[in-house]
Amino acid sequence: MVTELPLPANEVTVDLDDGGRWTSLFLGGREWLWTGPGLLSGPRTGRTSYVDVGGLDECFPTVRGTPDHGGLWNQPWGSLDEDDDWDVVQYGDAVLLRRFNGGETPAEITETGAIWADYRLIASPGYRFTWTAHALLDCSVGTTLIAPACTICRLYPEAAPLLNTPSLPWTEASWPSPGGIELETYGPTDGSAVGGVLVDLSAISVRDGNAELTLSLSCPEQPTSVAVWRNLGGFPERTPYRSLGVEPMLGRVFDLAEAGPGDAATVPASGELTWRLVVSARPV
Repeated sequence: MVTELPLPANEVTVDLDDGGRWTSLFLGGREWLWTGPGLLSGPRTGRTSYVDVGGLDECFPTVRGTPDHGGLWNQPWGSLDEDDDWDVVQYGDAVLLRRFNGGETPAEITETGAIWADYRLIASPGYRFTWTAHALLDCSVGTTLIAPACTICRLYPEAAPLLNTPSLPWTEASWPSPGGIELETYGPTDGSAVGGVLVDLSAISVRDGNAELTLSLSCPEQPTSVAVWRNLGGFPERTPYRSLGVEPMLGRVFDLAEAGPGDAATVPASGELTWRLVVSARPV
C-alpha cells in the first residue's frame, strides 16, 4: 500500500508493503530521494538478501551485520487500528511506530519546506539497538556534505584501499577529509565506495547546486550519529552504480554486534523510547 501524505509545500510518499520505505521526499521544490538502480520491482517481502531499491529504508535493530540492513525492509508495515496516523511494524518482541508531522510543529522549523517524523519504540528495558534513516539521495556530481570540522569519522573496511591501512572493524579520523579521503564531496565516478559514521553528531546538511537539505535527529540521552555511504561506482563489484547515503543514526556503529559501551541506543526502564527526525530544505 502506497500512502501519499500531503503536507504544506512538500510531500512524502511511503510504501507500507515494501518495508515502510520512503519512496519520495519532495521538499523545497525538488525531489531528494534516489529511485535506485532498477534491481527489483515490487515489494521485497520475504526476501532474505537485501536489495537496494533506493528511497529511505528504516534500518533496525542493526545496519550491517545480521540481518543486513536490519529486519524491517523485507516485511510489510501496518497502521494502528485506533490511530491511522501511526505506521507500525514488529521485529521480535520490539514494536516500532512512526508518524509524520504529528503533534506540535518543532520550534526549529521556520520554513515551509520541512517534514518531521516521530518514532516510538516499545521493547524490554535494556534492549540495545542501532537505527538509521537509510536515505539514498538523488544528487549531482559536486554535491557537498556539511558537518562540523574535526568530527570523528569511523571509516569501515571498504575504505582500506584508499587509506593503505587495515580497517577492521574501523579506522578513526577527522572530518571533512578522514584519512585524506575527501568524503564530504560526491565527486565523479572513480571506482571507490566508502562507508563511515560521524560519531556524536545530530545533524548534517547536503548542498546540491542552489538547494540545501538538512537532516536533524533528536533523542535525549541516547547516542546520535550520521552514517555516510559514498559510492562512486565502486559497489557492487560486478555491476557497480553510483549512490549517496546520508543516514541519521541512533548509535555509533553500523553493526550492533560490534557495539561497545555507549555505541548503541538502549530502551529505558519505562520500556519505551521516542525520537524525532526533522528534514528541511532551503535555497542557497
